Amino acid sequence: MIVSLPDLSHSELYNILLNSVAPRPIAWVSTVSASGQPNLAPFSFFNAVCADPPLLAFAPALRQPKRPEGGKGEAKDTLRNIRETREFVVNIVTYELREAMNLTSGEYDASVNEFELAKLTPEASKIVRSPRVAESPVSFECKLHQILDFSTAPTGGSLVIGEIVSIHMNDAYLKDGRLDRNSLDLIGRMGGIQYTRTTQRFEMVRPKVG
Repeated sequence: MIVSLPDLSHSELYNILLNSVAPRPIAWVSTVSASGQPNLAPFSFFNAVCADPPLLAFAPALRQPKRPEGGKGEAKDTLRNIRETREFVVNIVTYELREAMNLTSGEYDASVNEFELAKLTPEASKIVRSPRVAESPVSFECKLHQILDFSTAPTGGSLVIGEIVSIHMNDAYLKDGRLDRNSLDLIGRMGGIQYTRTTQRFEMVRPKVG
């Protein structure tokens, strides 16, 4: 089966992307507004994109406008906060934190504090104003590097690129002074409401050439 992009509706294309580009890591992004209101939300269009400079990127979609006919998409609280303050924190999500993460994914009013809603501990960051999730094993403090706006259509979105300025790692997940990947029970996003747990792992040695 071969499909042409013009033949696909937005929902059909979105479904193909979510079900085939998976599993996707989850950026649990904490921000504060210019007035100091905390916000916490997960995004699964996310990855590390460069080590020098150290960059993380995630892509928040736009909220559907209140008047769909001809309206523009509205920036989510996370994106608006980053535009205002130019900083944020990416917290990683473990299996233990799955329910709290899912609770913060709702389309809440900007006045809602998701830390309080999900009964999570906001811990002060070292450099940025945004608090980190104390329960997360690893948190990355980021300063805004760049925002790429793709479209203001209701189905559009942006790419937020942040430069890591500080990293918090829970000592319980360190082994010989280094982060122990086998102790991190991370989860990933699949399509629809499906997630995956990264407990079944295997190793492969890359071929030596030349």
